[in-house]
Amino acid sequence: MPGTVLLLAASPVGRGRLVDAAGVLPVLAAVAPAVLSGTDTANVVELADPLEPQAVLTRLRAAAAAPGPLTVYIAGQLQLDRRQRLPHLALARTTAATVRYTGLPWHWIREELRLRSAVDTGLVVDLHADGEAWQYVAERGLDCGPNSAVYGRVVAAGGRRGVGEPAYMKAVATLLRSGYRPPLGQLHEQALARVGDSGAGRGLVLAVAGGHAPGPPFSHLPTRPGSPQARTTPPPGPDHSPGLPGPEPNHHAALGPEPNTRIGIGSIQDPHALISAAVQAGRHADADVLAARHEQFAVRDHGPVSDEALHWAEVRADLAMFAGDAVRSCRAWLAVGRTRLSAGQAVDSPAVEAAVDRAHHQWGRITDAVAARELGPALAELRLRVPGRRSGALENVQQHLRQLQAAP
Repeated sequence: MPGTVLLLAASPVGRGRLVDAAGVLPVLAAVAPAVLSGTDTANVVELADPLEPQAVLTRLRAAAAAPGPLTVYIAGQLQLDRRQRLPHLALARTTAATVRYTGLPWHWIREELRLRSAVDTGLVVDLHADGEAWQYVAERGLDCGPNSAVYGRVVAAGGRRGVGEPAYMKAVATLLRSGYRPPLGQLHEQALARVGDSGAGRGLVLAVAGGHAPGPPFSHLPTRPGSPQARTTPPPGPDHSPGLPGPEPNHHAALGPEPNTRIGIGSIQDPHALISAAVQAGRHADADVLAARHEQFAVRDHGPVSDEALHWAEVRADLAMFAGDAVRSCRAWLAVGRTRLSAGQAVDSPAVEAAVDRAHHQWGRITDAVAARELGPALAELRLRVPGRRSGALENVQQHLRQLQAAP
């Protein structure tokens, strides 16, 4: 089966640039697509210093939904937004004051990949972090979700003058130009050996076959292969109209049950991998049945407002979206949002905002006017309480609802 490769290199234009991320793209672009992917054939999408986070999200979403293996190569810099203090990949227009609106939230990457499997999904990253972002990563790690293998490094921006370079990613690209891609773990070790001690003492190594990228205690960049590594610990609907928000962090959905969850008599396997395989095969009903079973178990064992139960409710909402059932997906996200609010979660908490944002996305995809009119008032009520990060979201709902109600 053909693979998919996304090459993303991004950093701000001007004084805020910490690394010349796009400088590595010519080297990566010279590698054959099949080698980049590790498959016989592959489709490659290249994004060099993109301007808009929504444009990146669109490309990432399409790549995540493609069948077959997926490898995402990311070079760039991390910064925190001033409001929620969450890491973002800085884009061309990003400044310290506009990170929240012009950067790509790192949790969007995690969310888009959450219905894939770490067996065939890889992230290769070379990230430079400013002072605040480095402190965040050093204390909390970099959450890439449990559904992708993650290899690479995060380095703290040095105090020296000049713009840094993505040395690790250049080493990866140089190795791949040999015409062979070893397993990502081996490729990672070989790249670190080439980087040497260029980042020693200032870096965090990411090397995990699936799950949370390292948090403390963590290792600095090793100077040779085999040095101690760090101990390691989908998505809204398609493109949105003006006024519709992008996805917000969904920490509860990212947690999920532990791997090796029991899914049937005599069978122990990660249900997320089975669900992902069913979706990719077009067996949407089977995927929903499996998710519904785990939702029932979670409600029985932990309660209807537990993280476990809400996780599976959110998975089912995403599965409805993948199946093209915007009505069911919207209804499910509305229910999740109401449940979280009734449980006392704050209106500006990431999980609440994420649920309402996704309901809004899916409502905008409903083609049945009767169903859209039915769900519109409930969405407007939630939007009034949860405006989200994008200005104009409530006005968008109200305007569209007036148009629906005025139509014959």
